[in-house]
Amino acid sequence: MSYDDAVPRITSRQHPVVLRLRRLASRREKGVVLLDGPHLLADALAARVRVDLVLTDDRHAALAERARSAGATVHEGSTAVLGAASPVTSPTGVVALAHWQPQDVSDVLAADAPVIGLVGVQDPGNVGSVIRSADALGAGGVLLLDGSADPGSWKCLRGAMGSTFRIPIARGSTADVIPLAKSRQRSVVAAIATGGTPLESLTLGDSVVVLLGNEGAGLDETVATTADQTMTVTMRAGMDSLNVSVTAALVLWEAHRQHHAVRSGRPGTQSARSR
Repeated sequence: MSYDDAVPRITSRQHPVVLRLRRLASRREKGVVLLDGPHLLADALAARVRVDLVLTDDRHAALAERARSAGATVHEGSTAVLGAASPVTSPTGVVALAHWQPQDVSDVLAADAPVIGLVGVQDPGNVGSVIRSADALGAGGVLLLDGSADPGSWKCLRGAMGSTFRIPIARGSTADVIPLAKSRQRSVVAAIATGGTPLESLTLGDSVVVLLGNEGAGLDETVATTADQTMTVTMRAGMDSLNVSVTAALVLWEAHRQHHAVRSGRPGTQSARSR
């Protein structure tokens, strides 16, 4: 490895650094997140997230040096040591400790773009995928509501592939978010399995907040009736649901399409960004 003598080498799987990284995989520390993989670490550094600690092997010397230049303490370890520190089955050779936490709900609702709210979505892979789609398709942010998975868990972070550090994310409850959104003149749309306005017929302005429930139970009826309107993704007969991350991507793509249709002056979409 092209490190100098200032980079200590860890040889024991029971080293305190290894034990702390392993512990963070199952028990979060407030404001601290576990980053696994070179791409996630690189995205965190690019977003100026504060990285305190990096444990790596000889596959990622340049990235480790970049982290050290940004203020992180870097440790070198063997493949066995990285395997003990990493929560994944096939370690990529980089595990890091960084500082990140969600923003306030009010910060997300202040965005001049559509917002996705996930209600009771507990699968971290789904939450991570929604965050990634929100980043890719220009959403104003993502709200994790009513027991949705922790966006700072290592599984959510890996699923989001760095998008967590690029868009506003907040945690809260629908009981607080819906009235707050309405007080800020944001239109609240609840996604339901059947009977709502077809997605392709819905106007998705910059002020819209779209609430999606988990694919098992969907949204609580109280949430749907409190919303300003309901929305349904049209599917062929015999299908009654989509994965929530797929639904989120479809909603955001339609909002993205409407936005660019308005900017290009195409007819039939003049109201898409006029709410």
